[in-house]
Amino acid sequence: MSTIRWTEGHTHHTAHWHSENAASPPRRTVVADDRMKANDACRHACEGTALLWQGDFHNARQLLHAMGRRIDRRLPRYSTSPSENFRLRRRGSSHRARVLGKLLVLLDDDYTLTLRRAPDVREACLQTYGPSKEPMAVSLRELLGVIGAHQWRLKGIDVPALRARIHPHYGVFTPVRGEYVDLVAHTSLPPATRHRPATSTAFDLGTGTGVLAAVLARRGISRVVATDISPRALACAGENVHRLGLTDRIEVSGPVLFPEGRADLVVCNPPWLPACPTGPIEQGVYDPDSAMLHSFLAGLSAHLRPGGEGWLILSDLPEHLGLRTRQQLLHAIQAAHLRVADKIDTKPQHPRSKDATDPLHTARSAETTSLWRLITTP
Repeated sequence: MSTIRWTEGHTHHTAHWHSENAASPPRRTVVADDRMKANDACRHACEGTALLWQGDFHNARQLLHAMGRRIDRRLPRYSTSPSENFRLRRRGSSHRARVLGKLLVLLDDDYTLTLRRAPDVREACLQTYGPSKEPMAVSLRELLGVIGAHQWRLKGIDVPALRARIHPHYGVFTPVRGEYVDLVAHTSLPPATRHRPATSTAFDLGTGTGVLAAVLARRGISRVVATDISPRALACAGENVHRLGLTDRIEVSGPVLFPEGRADLVVCNPPWLPACPTGPIEQGVYDPDSAMLHSFLAGLSAHLRPGGEGWLILSDLPEHLGLRTRQQLLHAIQAAHLRVADKIDTKPQHPRSKDATDPLHTARSAETTSLWRLITTP
């Protein structure tokens, strides 16, 4: 069990260390309060010293923002190469997270945060961390993420294709980009599902919140098996399926990619960017070496019924960033003994695609999200 250590006066203290991104515990920790200046905080954090905050909660948030602004000013300038821009952005984001993660808070054994003007974070922490056993130290940055995720979980996110709300959990990919959901909602279902509607089956691989499984069930698929390798995603999908009243049509299964058996339709929306995540929280966005994409393609033929289709939902952003070529994708499809029956495209509508100040704006503005209809070759 990892711990952090610090000294107040002549008294030595320890606390359990927790990091959702599996960050190592700081080697040195000092106490900080409202007197701490942002420049001094940045210097300590960049040197690897953690700051255990004992001042006002809102002042801690302001200090975190001030530290972030100072870090951003020191990040390297971006080049004209999209791939180099992406690499610099990832490196800068990793450095930023590492430095800001050095501002810590201490949670009591019931997750009470005993700082002035601190919110009640007990329920948010319980949902994310599970039952508490002892006091623990976490980064303020992580705790703010836990609080924000708790609000999303309570309020939910409106999904027009479902005419309902989906409630994401902390660490589960959130369907804030609706274009990929709309592709699944409006693309014509395979003939096999229409020929045998009473026994039609679909698999939703990497279900996350369960949103695509719910869309398929609402479209009339009799049985949908939703899988994921993340226990959090499985719990999240299960809750959403129950909330939507679809437990008689959707089975949540895992942790696996492919369930047993075959289906008329197999849907997969893998992480779009072939890069290494910095921790478990980023696994819904980054897929090292496109591992999930290749696993889906390699296993698809063996899990399709005669006349069935595989729907691959994928952005071409990696192509515009120089991380993967279209030819590499087509070669992977062919190598899996599949062929493209059709491809339906849509343009993203999220604000970042129109943000000209984004260093990756050129790539984002050219991005297309596609649903590839794949069938097996003879």
